[in-house]
Amino acid sequence: MDFPLRKPLALALALAPALAAAGAPPAVLDPVVVTATAGERPRSQVPAAVDVIDGEALRLARPALSLAEALPRVPGVVVRDRQNQAQDLQLSIRGFGARASFGVRGLRLYSDGIPATMPDGQGQVSHFALPAAERIEVLRGPFSALHGNASGGVVSVTTAMPAGAPRTEVEGLGGADGLWRLGASWAGSLDEDDRHRLRVDWQRAAADGYREHSAWQRDAAQLAWRAQLPQSGELRLLANHLELEADDPQGLTAAQLAGNRRAASAGALQFDTRKTVSQQQLGARWRQPVTGAHELSLSAWTGRRQTFQVLSVPVAAQASPGSGGGVIDLDRDYAGADLRWQWQPSDALTLTAGALHERAEETRRGFENFIGGQLGVVGALRRDEDNRVTGDDAYAQLDWALAERWRLGAGLRHSQVRFASRDRYVRPGNPDDSGALRYSRTTPVLGLLFAGGEDWSVYANAGTGFETPTFAELAYRSDGGSGLNEALRPARSRHVELGARGATAALRWDVALFQARTEDELFVLSSLGGRSVFGNAGLTRRRGAEFYFEAQLAPDWRLAASGTWLDARQRRDVCTTPACAPGQRRLVAGNRLPGVAERSAWAELRWDAGEATTALFEARATSGYFADDLNTARAPGHALLGLGVEHRFGRGQRFTAWARVDNLLGRETIGSVIVNEANGRYFEPAPGRTLMLGLRLSL
Repeated sequence: MDFPLRKPLALALALAPALAAAGAPPAVLDPVVVTATAGERPRSQVPAAVDVIDGEALRLARPALSLAEALPRVPGVVVRDRQNQAQDLQLSIRGFGARASFGVRGLRLYSDGIPATMPDGQGQVSHFALPAAERIEVLRGPFSALHGNASGGVVSVTTAMPAGAPRTEVEGLGGADGLWRLGASWAGSLDEDDRHRLRVDWQRAAADGYREHSAWQRDAAQLAWRAQLPQSGELRLLANHLELEADDPQGLTAAQLAGNRRAASAGALQFDTRKTVSQQQLGARWRQPVTGAHELSLSAWTGRRQTFQVLSVPVAAQASPGSGGGVIDLDRDYAGADLRWQWQPSDALTLTAGALHERAEETRRGFENFIGGQLGVVGALRRDEDNRVTGDDAYAQLDWALAERWRLGAGLRHSQVRFASRDRYVRPGNPDDSGALRYSRTTPVLGLLFAGGEDWSVYANAGTGFETPTFAELAYRSDGGSGLNEALRPARSRHVELGARGATAALRWDVALFQARTEDELFVLSSLGGRSVFGNAGLTRRRGAEFYFEAQLAPDWRLAASGTWLDARQRRDVCTTPACAPGQRRLVAGNRLPGVAERSAWAELRWDAGEATTALFEARATSGYFADDLNTARAPGHALLGLGVEHRFGRGQRFTAWARVDNLLGRETIGSVIVNEANGRYFEPAPGRTLMLGLRLSL
């Protein structure tokens, strides 16, 4: 299947402007304000590709269980649900992050301004409180580099803090494969003059899972408090807690997929592969205007994440003295602070400067996953180390209205990341792997915007970025020697982007062209016996085009659609020997980057049948993509249709009932792939037709 739904989406694009102009009332689509760049300003004034998803789009006839529900509407963004809570989502922006086999790599993640990405670039989204979110901002392109290490893109979630009398909301949902969730929230003002607001959310969710050995349970709680300070100041506190238990079905080979797509791998059943996570986090944000046009702000955070995971590393592979075992026991403490000064002498000029310090300290232990003939248990100690990574950044950003129609954006960030490891498990055949490394880089960005009128503008920007290896990627050397992998270099990228956007009363549209060339991109050089060795991938290039439009076709009908074309390829051969014979090439120039589809599209038609009922018809499509660097394994393209209905009833519409059907045609598809999986277990199948029902009550 080359590209499903191409003709219907093209037809929708062609008809939307005419329909919008013919049938829509004025002032239907609200203007959008963004904060992902320095300061808060209308999106129309930002010389970069940035999008906002509001809370209604997150929750309307949707469960808000995962970013995979709403983010696909943003062009350039790919979110694949692995159907495996033990490994988190596969999230990438313009191809950055697509190689990650677990967690999120290559992107910067934020929850209410608090980083969800560690200083080494490893990120997690499992603690995001999506049912409580007011908005999600997504920043793509060169300006992402102003957020520091691993900034191929930025995803920022903001919690809703409603004013007025406190309201309680309870909800429940159920769906296919034993899915259920119960939740409650309490939110509102604590005083009559609205100087203090509080929000408390709690959720418990669980499912048997689509596949064998994929059951999970998650408990999450969040508390958010906002206080209005004198002279327009503000203080926000955010605390959240997460407990997750999940079985890990692992990926399937092509043969296993054809035999039983709902099966777990044999190793997953044999070793009872599983993962538990416990995370607690506390953050604060203070903002205070001071004398004249100056403003100071400070963000500070601290947290702990504990992870226990049982892998299916074969017993024989653990006989090697250098094996780290088949059980991971990881305790990580992290903290940071970001101090920012802003000067705005007029509406035409804003200057921002700041400094950030963040650190993460972890105790990582590895154990054998067997005792005698008993598998999937905690056995003898095989790894014991203390790791520390710190990041220190200084940055400045300028926003300047050069003339009536011209606006300049510029920024500079210097980042320094330090790694230190102390090995406490030194044995014959397993030498001391202690070591220290330091990486630093200065990343500039420059953008220019021209407003051709009140309803359209064009912009261009260019910049550089860099991405350090994570501790997991530095752990093992390609020569088998001791110490950190000092040969591993950070990836360095150069980005350019050209875009245009426009908005009228009933139509909003965006287009962007982009290219990114990356030197020394990180990739898996070898993986054996639970030890993954990483290398640098020479030169890669990503170039593409994106579009988005939203049209109010009639007072009760709205159409939105987006599409992405992305050509992401390896540009140089990377060889295992100096001779570089065809059979010795680890990476081949011209091959497509794994995990990156060339074409993807999304569309949604919304019908508001009166004030109480809303129906959504959704279509998603993707072309096929490869699962490995050599382009030998491929996930086929597919098209999926979904239908959702929400109805509000009762006094004051206190009750909300909704129903949703995904994969309406019941097609068998691949939900995601595990890039470069050493045993060929690349494929993670997605479920067929699924039904979900939900009910909310506001008190």
